[in-house]
Amino acid sequence: MSRYLFFIFYALLLLGIGIYGMKRTKTFSDFFLGSRAIGPWLSAFTYGTAYFSAVIFVGFAGKIGWGFGYSALWVAIGNALIGTLFVWAVMGKRIRKASIEMNAYTMPEFLQVRYKSNFLKIFTAITIFVFLVPYAASVFMGLSYLFEINFNIKFEYILILMAVLISLYMILGGFKSVVLVDVIQGTIMIFGVILLVYFSIKNGGGLSSITNKLSSIDPKLSQVIGPPGFFPLLFIVIITSVAPLAMPQLVQKFYSIKDDRSIKSGTIICTIFAIVVAGSAYFFGSLTRVFLSPQTHPETFADKIHFVDKLVPTLIKTTIPQGLNFVILLLVLSASMSTLAALVLVSSSSIVKDLYHGFVKPKASDKKLNLLMRIMCAVFILTSIFITLLRPAVILTLLVISWGAIAAVFLSPFIYGLFWKKANKIAAEISSVLGLAITLTLFFILPRNQIPFIATLGMGIPMITFPLIVWITRKKDNNYKCKEVL
Repeated sequence: MSRYLFFIFYALLLLGIGIYGMKRTKTFSDFFLGSRAIGPWLSAFTYGTAYFSAVIFVGFAGKIGWGFGYSALWVAIGNALIGTLFVWAVMGKRIRKASIEMNAYTMPEFLQVRYKSNFLKIFTAITIFVFLVPYAASVFMGLSYLFEINFNIKFEYILILMAVLISLYMILGGFKSVVLVDVIQGTIMIFGVILLVYFSIKNGGGLSSITNKLSSIDPKLSQVIGPPGFFPLLFIVIITSVAPLAMPQLVQKFYSIKDDRSIKSGTIICTIFAIVVAGSAYFFGSLTRVFLSPQTHPETFADKIHFVDKLVPTLIKTTIPQGLNFVILLLVLSASMSTLAALVLVSSSSIVKDLYHGFVKPKASDKKLNLLMRIMCAVFILTSIFITLLRPAVILTLLVISWGAIAAVFLSPFIYGLFWKKANKIAAEISSVLGLAITLTLFFILPRNQIPFIATLGMGIPMITFPLIVWITRKKDNNYKCKEVL
């Protein structure tokens, strides 16, 4: 009974935050960027909670921890140092300055202005909407598995609950409500992962006992590089740590920061958040081999395709005291809602701001744009739920495909456009299309266990070919120069 009362309280809290944000939202800048006035703590938490979703806790931590053991922690290190510290410390100020100088609200707008390319704006906007939908579906699936296994709540009911909770604050209040909720949910995530680590070590008999058990199963599970080997691990680190350099839902956070001082403070806050959350999640995932097996939990391993998605939910049920399961539920719920809110906002903007306002009706009022954003947010949520109900491939596959495709399209034109004055329109357009073509082609040719490798090639090859194309077409370089940033 207390759980249901808490959910009612939580829903009312989100509704209150949504109404609070709505009353302070007048312009499109208010709705989508929080008036570009977000401070360091809010910015750090909204970035971190958008980065680490239920897919990390349920899909990634489970599968990678099961396969790699302790070496899964290299993924957490990459996420913290590259996907967080590097992005904030090296790229943060440049992204913010470029967005202000170019008056860009979205990444497609940045690319359009930077390269004077309408094609890039249209192509990247469509890419965002198409590939963030399956990403959102993977988040819904990850949360649903946890609820099903630990609380015996039907899959469909969880989807309805998630849709209602997100709609309560995000569709009403936009980004201003999102960042406030992210601070609350980020705090829950920190306390939740600490509980995960504490009880797993306690139930495992201590760290030395856990290490001995892993070594007895396979000595490589407790070594620096796990059983699959160096390169499979490297490709996973790359896709989860390098892709965030150009993921629209993460880059957008820097457009909203109020000043450079906030970026400096936010760098420290967000890096600590990433170390704690990612480190705890992957460590917990590495313990699946210690506590779970086909002999002790046959129901988990009965489905040979989807069993990796059920490892962490089962491990939580096995190691966490029943009275604290609810806290862990809030942990994953918080991670999921924050990520979904970021995906929904960015995806909706790709249709409303980039395509409708950019090409159909450039003089549309802020009031109309905000209304359309709210409608598209609802459409995106419903579309993601529909895909989730189909129960597609394992959630890890959905996530990596989405991340790989989007990163392949954005990484080279965004990075070179931000740091290199000579980057030109031709190189940007070719590398963007090439990245997506490589990723999708190899996806249909190579086996599914090669997806991290496919995503790495999709990002890496355009990064190599981009400067070559610039050199070949250097006399035709007449694109926009951002003096302040470049």
